[in-house]
Amino acid sequence: MLKLRMLSVLLLAAPAAMAQNDLGEMFGKDSVRRDPVIATFKSTRIINGQSNETLAKGDLDFRVAHRFGDMGGSGGGSSTFFGLDNSTDIRIAFEYGITDRLTAGISRTKGSGNFSQMYEVLGKFKVLQQTMDNRIPVGVTVFGNAVVTGMKSSPDKSDLNYFDKFSSRLSYTAQAIISRKFGDIISLALLPTYIHRNRVGYKDMNNMFAMGVGGRLRFSKRMALVVDYFVPFRDEESKDYYESRGTKYYNSLGVGVEIETGGHVFHLNFTNSTAVLENQFIPETVSTWTHGQFRWGFNISRRFSLGK
Repeated sequence: MLKLRMLSVLLLAAPAAMAQNDLGEMFGKDSVRRDPVIATFKSTRIINGQSNETLAKGDLDFRVAHRFGDMGGSGGGSSTFFGLDNSTDIRIAFEYGITDRLTAGISRTKGSGNFSQMYEVLGKFKVLQQTMDNRIPVGVTVFGNAVVTGMKSSPDKSDLNYFDKFSSRLSYTAQAIISRKFGDIISLALLPTYIHRNRVGYKDMNNMFAMGVGGRLRFSKRMALVVDYFVPFRDEESKDYYESRGTKYYNSLGVGVEIETGGHVFHLNFTNSTAVLENQFIPETVSTWTHGQFRWGFNISRRFSLGK
């Protein structure tokens, strides 16, 4: 009788166990495959450009970006200690993770280009995250900022820094960051960008589109090569007008080494752009690598966890 009861229990348990295995095959493995890809980039910035990364909820990121003077050319060389005596731009920022997908921040930037004394409000939202099973093959993050200059207005209406109203001081950036991580070594990003500047020079463009590309190549546990490049689409009339007056605009190129040291991410980089903010370095880069007009710079990020 005991053997019969045991056999009955086994016969009843077997279908349940088989059903559990079937459910595990249907959902368990699939859920593993659909885990999100993390750490496509190690920082919220590549060099000049944005990465797809946002801050974790409750994290505060204190950031400092610095650009020195020209290493070569007429403004560089040993007389300026290869640009280290000069500073073209400095940015100090605080950014905070409202949720794991939404980051907001503020910054103060020296400014380099047409305007200085720049105050920025920014937001960044992770729309899509790449998954390990490639059902979502890329990550998509959107970025936007509003920047105002605190410069004193010129009394001369013909000057670029004449501000007849507050809105003349404003500029904006809207950007999508489309990223993909290939294994543990390579990460790439496309950055279609729109810049609007309320106050520009004669024949310059209030609205400008640009395309950026960025990448990261990891060559050790804590170090990687990073690069980004931006091509602004300036119309021929504007380009010809400024070149005829001795001003030539160039694409922004940055190359650097990323070093991760616990709570710090440190970027040592070289770029021909003198400015840090997208509102300036994309439409207003007038220096070129070929003339020695590139500079050493660094980005430092220190994160503090203010959550639980």
